Amino acid sequence: QVHLVESGGGLVQPGGSLRLSCAASGSIFSLDLMGWYRQAPGRQRAMVATTTIPAYTNYADSVKGRFTISRNNTENMVYLQMSSLAPEDTAVYYCYLRKALTAVDYWGQGTQVTVSS
Repeated sequence: QVHLVESGGGLVQPGGSLRLSCAASGSIFSLDLMGWYRQAPGRQRAMVATTTIPAYTNYADSVKGRFTISRNNTENMVYLQMSSLAPEDTAVYYCYLRKALTAVDYWGQGTQVTVSS
């Protein structure tokens, strides 16, 4: 099976930057969709960014131009570089993987990102 572990969350001031990392273990293929979702208190979990091959990335409108997703297939790592952070970015961020062939979804445990001065 696939196991996802996030890291890099924490407290950051508005306007600051933070990089989240997700380590994937198990049977991972380049075409498996990987990405990040987030869930703020009282809100539904929402897609932040996803990627398969480097040419394909998808971002939520709220993070376009501020967040960058990247992926290292050799190390089975996916990253989310976040800049110009604002309080509304405060949420638990979850790493996500969808198997290309079976459409089975996997989720990490989540990492808290808090943007506050």
